[in-house]
Amino acid sequence: MVSLMDHSPGQRQYADRSKYRDYYQGKYHLTNEEMDRFEEEQMALAATWSQPNRETIAAICRERKIALASHDDATREHVVESHQLGSTIAEFPTTLAAAEASRQHGMNVLMGAPNIVRGGSHSGNVAAHRLAADNLLDILSSDYYPASLLDAAFRIADDDGNRFTLPQAIRLVSKNPAQALGLGDRGAIAEGKRADLVLAHRRGEHVHIDHVWRQGKRVF
Repeated sequence: MVSLMDHSPGQRQYADRSKYRDYYQGKYHLTNEEMDRFEEEQMALAATWSQPNRETIAAICRERKIALASHDDATREHVVESHQLGSTIAEFPTTLAAAEASRQHGMNVLMGAPNIVRGGSHSGNVAAHRLAADNLLDILSSDYYPASLLDAAFRIADDDGNRFTLPQAIRLVSKNPAQALGLGDRGAIAEGKRADLVLAHRRGEHVHIDHVWRQGKRVF
């Protein structure tokens, strides 16, 4: 899978440029003057390379049949652009409107599992549990915290604010992503599949993994 990201000032995640300044000025410990120069440099690079690179990468993905994902779409217009480029996965739509538009264009809506575990987005974007409640959630990814996947699936199943059963919630981290990526040999417990399995149990509010099998061989 290839995810098309544009983290330049004024784009997608940073449509509000003040958020861009707050984040990068703090990250790199820049003075106001240094931040001004950094922002100008990034905007100049984006103006030159963003669209050509986006179109080139999308063309390569179409040619090689690689699943393409949008990233941080914030508006319906963003979604239309991503869909026209061939995106079949909407990775981290930042607003409810973008998630709705992604579903209307037949794209799988993907959100981060840490968003569920934390109870919301660390960036102030739409919460994944809101999309689950509106039946707009298809896939969960580990994002920056791999251990969150299984925990998030159970939390969704426990949430009375949506209609997900536990099997449906588990599909968010197994069958659904496998199908979205064209990996038909995995993602479900069925004859002929790879037999990638996890045995887990609940202990209080937490999910504990007991054993893991990869292609039918126990590895943990």
